[in-house]
Amino acid sequence: QVDLVESGGGLVQAGGSLRLSCAASSRRFSINRMSWYRQAPGKQRELVATITTGGSTNYGDAVKGRFTVSRDNAVNTMYLEMNTLKPEDTAVYLCNVKVGLRDADYWGQGTQVTVSS
Repeated sequence: QVDLVESGGGLVQAGGSLRLSCAASSRRFSINRMSWYRQAPGKQRELVATITTGGSTNYGDAVKGRFTVSRDNAVNTMYLEMNTLKPEDTAVYLCNVKVGLRDADYWGQGTQVTVSS
């Protein structure tokens, strides 16, 4: 059993910033790669950022240079610092983690980010 708790979404004006958090808990299995995805109405889910246990990161093209992903392995928590937000960043942001030896997928419930113009 893996529990994911996301927080930090909200309403912000274009050009503003938000910070998302995703706290993962598992009594038995290791938390491996952690990622943020987002899904806007009528659009496909897209990768925002991913980070390995070693700290290697990868970003979707739409957010490169504006978003920064980080994690604290001691508490299995991932963060997403979002700067220079644009209206097109409006979406539900979902946390994804890979767990255990088989890299099983777990998803959070999502947090809404709305950027007004």
